Amino acid sequence: MLAAPAPQRSVVVFDLGGVLIDWNPRHLYRKLFADDAAMEEFLSTVCTQAWNERQDAGRTFAEATALLREQHPHHAELIEAYGARFDEMMKGPIEGSVAILETLHRRGVPLYALSNWSRETFPLAERRFEFLRRFRGVVISGHEGVIKPDPRIFRILLERHRIAPEGAVYIDDNPRNAEAARALGIHGIHFTHPDKLRRELEGLRLL
Repeated sequence: MLAAPAPQRSVVVFDLGGVLIDWNPRHLYRKLFADDAAMEEFLSTVCTQAWNERQDAGRTFAEATALLREQHPHHAELIEAYGARFDEMMKGPIEGSVAILETLHRRGVPLYALSNWSRETFPLAERRFEFLRRFRGVVISGHEGVIKPDPRIFRILLERHRIAPEGAVYIDDNPRNAEAARALGIHGIHFTHPDKLRRELEGLRLL
């Protein structure tokens, strides 16, 4: 018996931070700490990834900052900077990835975005990065109250925009999120570098 042909992938969904936007809290906190060791200690024990993910899931920065200030009053100014100076964490676009996005757009490939991002800070990115207008739809976790890799947020994207999972490619710099997409029948790509991404999309005949 002949094997069934592989499904044709025709829709591309991008994560944003770490794929198209060079976002990293270290871009800000290197300005605020005298040495990297102290900065890393702060980011691993005070303004942690887990703490930031709660904002990605919908908690306000006002609430999050107040809670941390109570626990770490001697770091109050550094804690407040996370939300107040969030724009400084976005160094700029990841140019190679944006070039791929633009090529896909010119080819008429339907483009969407799915990102863990606070609803309060995402407008900063929208104002800065014109390429975000290339997307036909954007799903931001802070608006939905659920974050990747929870399958619910992938289903929100698929159902809201009527995307068939077997026809979609999803690109994320977090391997857990790419794997979560695969579990739903989406072709998940773990992003590590624009050149590698280009080769993978060429293999799927999208470029």
